[in-house]
Amino acid sequence: MKYETKLIWILGITFGFVFFDRNAAAFLMPFITADLKFTNQQVGLIASALSFTWALGGLIGGSVSDRTGKRKTTLLVLIIAFSLCSVVSGLAASFVALFLARLLMGLFEGPIMPICHSLIVLESDAATRGHNMGVTQNFGSNLLGSFVAPLVLVALATSLGWRTSFFIAAAPGLVMALLIAKYVHEPKADAMPSSASATPSAADGMGPLAMLKHGNIWVCILMCIFMVSWMVLGWAFLPLYYTKVRNFTAGDMSILMSVLGLSATFFSFVVPRLSDKYGRKPVVVVFNLIGMLVPLAVLYFQGSLWGLAALIFVGWSASGTMPLLMGTIPSETIPPRYIATAVGLVMGLGEIIGGVSSPAIAGSYADAYGLQAPVLMQMGCAIIAAILALFLTETAPSKLKRVAA
Repeated sequence: MKYETKLIWILGITFGFVFFDRNAAAFLMPFITADLKFTNQQVGLIASALSFTWALGGLIGGSVSDRTGKRKTTLLVLIIAFSLCSVVSGLAASFVALFLARLLMGLFEGPIMPICHSLIVLESDAATRGHNMGVTQNFGSNLLGSFVAPLVLVALATSLGWRTSFFIAAAPGLVMALLIAKYVHEPKADAMPSSASATPSAADGMGPLAMLKHGNIWVCILMCIFMVSWMVLGWAFLPLYYTKVRNFTAGDMSILMSVLGLSATFFSFVVPRLSDKYGRKPVVVVFNLIGMLVPLAVLYFQGSLWGLAALIFVGWSASGTMPLLMGTIPSETIPPRYIATAVGLVMGLGEIIGGVSSPAIAGSYADAYGLQAPVLMQMGCAIIAAILALFLTETAPSKLKRVAA
C-alpha cells in the first residue's frame, strides 16, 4: 500500500477514536444527568471545559511540533494520555470531578488534529490535498466518533452503566498508538514548496502574528468560531432535546445522533473532493448554508423518525467544510511547513470563542427559555458562517490554474 494512503487511514482512524472519547460525555449525558443531577447549565459547562483546553492544547501543541519536528513522538504521548483520561471520566462522582476530567482530556486531544494535518500535508500532492485532509479529519472522527459512538455507548450504558462506557472507550486509543509506533514515520523533509497563494517570503520563522496578516486566516478563524459552535451545540444539546422535548426513547436518540456520524463520514469524501474541483469558496458557502437544515428539521419536522433522520443526514453535510476552513485553506494561504501552527491557531481560537462560550451560554438560555434555545442558536451559527465564507480568497490549485488560463 502506498505510504500516503496508509498514513491517511491510520491517522484518520486515530482521530476517529479521539472524537469517540470527546463525544462520549454528550451521548452519555442523559444517563449522567439522571445519576448526578446536572442542570442544563452544567451540561453546557462540561462541553465548554473540553473545548477550552482542546483549544489551548491545539495552540501550544501544534506550535511545539512545528518547532521541534518531533511529530510522531508527540502524537504517541498525546494518544496514550487522552485514552487514560477516559478512565478518569468514568470515575467522576460529581460535577466538579467530571468537569476537571474533561478539562484534562481536552488538553491532550487538542494538538492531535494539527499534528495529523501537518503529517498529511507533508506527504500529499497539491492536487489531492483537500481530499486527503478532509478524509483524515472527517472520515474516522464521524464514522467512529459520531456514528458508532452513540450506538455503542448508549447500549453499554443501558446494560452496564455509563461509567463502564467510559472505561471501555479508553481501549481503542491505546491500540492506535501501537499502530502509529509501527507504521508512521517522521517526514523526511519538514518542508515543501508553497502553494500558489502562499507567501514564500514568510517561510522562515512564521509565527501566529504573521499568519494573522493574511485575510483568509481571519475569515477561517471567524468561520471556525461559528461552525465549531454549530457542531458543539448539536453534540451537547440534541440528545437532551430528543429525549426531553420530543420524548424519543434513548434508543431512538442514539439512532438520530448516529446519523450525524454517518452523514459526516459520507460527506468527508464529497465536500473536500468538490472543493478540489470547483474551488474552496463556493463549496464552503453552499454547505455552510445547508447546515441550517439540521435545527430546522429538529424543531419543526413532525413526520417519521426516518424522515427526520434523512433531513439531518443532508443537513449535517456542513461538517464537511470543517477540514477546509481549519486545515486546507490555511495550508494554501501560508507556507505548508507551518500547517500545525496554522491549524492550532484557527482551531484554537474557534474552540475558545465558539466551543467554550456557545454551550455555556446555550445552557443558561435552555434553563431560562427551554431546550429549543440551543437549537435556534445552532441555526444562527450556520447562517453567519455561510455569510463569512463569501469573504474568502480562493486557494484551490485547480481553480487558480483555470482562472490563470
